[in-house]
Amino acid sequence: MSTVYDFSAASLTGKDINFEQYRGKVLLIVNTASKCGFTPQYKGLQELFAQYKEKGLEVLGFPCNQFGKQEPGEGEQISEFCEVNYGVDFQMFSKIDVNGDGTHPLYQHLKAEAPGLLGSKAIKWNFTKFLVGKDGKVVKRYAPTDTPASIEKDIAKLL
Repeated sequence: MSTVYDFSAASLTGKDINFEQYRGKVLLIVNTASKCGFTPQYKGLQELFAQYKEKGLEVLGFPCNQFGKQEPGEGEQISEFCEVNYGVDFQMFSKIDVNGDGTHPLYQHLKAEAPGLLGSKAIKWNFTKFLVGKDGKVVKRYAPTDTPASIEKDIAKLL
């Protein structure tokens, strides 16, 4: 059975990041967008990261333009938007697809390990979150409406 450590993805600057480097950490993996009603969740994600990074939390953001074309930008624009507006310093990745034929392999894995309501594999909208334990296994999937603050207790338990 595979874990998230079997995957890699390109950062916003195009650097390939092997997820093996996150072994032993708790991960919160989120598909993001800059022009979404849930975009203010960047603030809560950054707050969680700042509060728990020393204890082993990594927040990993994956911009996606599949929902209402709410992430039209590319690498540098996305990076600047996140930093200027929300002070984001957690790892952001290059834009990916989370549904359909072009689904990134990491998201194929996440959706298989933690289906949504009624077993649905599809990601419904921006800011769907996946919590991954220190063993690299997916613990839980959260809806876009679940705020970062509302899942803090689950993160704290895993740390």
